[in-house]
Amino acid sequence: MISELVGSVMQVLLFALVPFLYWFFAVRRKESFFSWIGLKKPVCGNSAKVIVVSLAAAAVYIAVLNLCIRFLPESITTAGSQFASRGLAGLPSVFFYAFLRTALSEEILFRGFFLKTIQNRFGSWTGNFVQALLFGLLHGIPFGLVTKNAAALVLLTLIPGLFGFYQGWLNEKQCGGSILPGWLLHGCINFLTAVLSL
Repeated sequence: MISELVGSVMQVLLFALVPFLYWFFAVRRKESFFSWIGLKKPVCGNSAKVIVVSLAAAAVYIAVLNLCIRFLPESITTAGSQFASRGLAGLPSVFFYAFLRTALSEEILFRGFFLKTIQNRFGSWTGNFVQALLFGLLHGIPFGLVTKNAAALVLLTLIPGLFGFYQGWLNEKQCGGSILPGWLLHGCINFLTAVLSL
């Protein structure tokens, strides 16, 4: 558990380094780092609708992703499979992995840094599309390389990419630019997916 916590904090700091340096040299006179990156209180218009749509999107995402992963060769491991067979003793490690190592670090980099930086120059649709594509590729390329299977590459890029696009829309268009709703949603999905392997 301690090693997972330390590794998680280190990954968050690593993923926040480039955004922090960019902010320091280009944006710091205009806005604080935490506000600029989206670590601020969300301002959601219709909270009930946002929650229902997000839960439905998360359920579809988990179901489709788990279906795709079942077709991978058994020798291929997923990020959550590192917790397999740990039982309830693995829950604290799964929590740190899900909410810090993956969700927070990826939200800071993709929905915080890439989306906000690109949308400021080229508009929200372009910013959201680019960050979603990069997010999808981060997930799909490793599976494509390991399996040498084009279908795995495409599907495991497309599915997280589409969900990343939804998260970008959720954060920017529904919650005032805060990455906290996307972080919570992302963390819950990663947590549930990893718990299924316990």
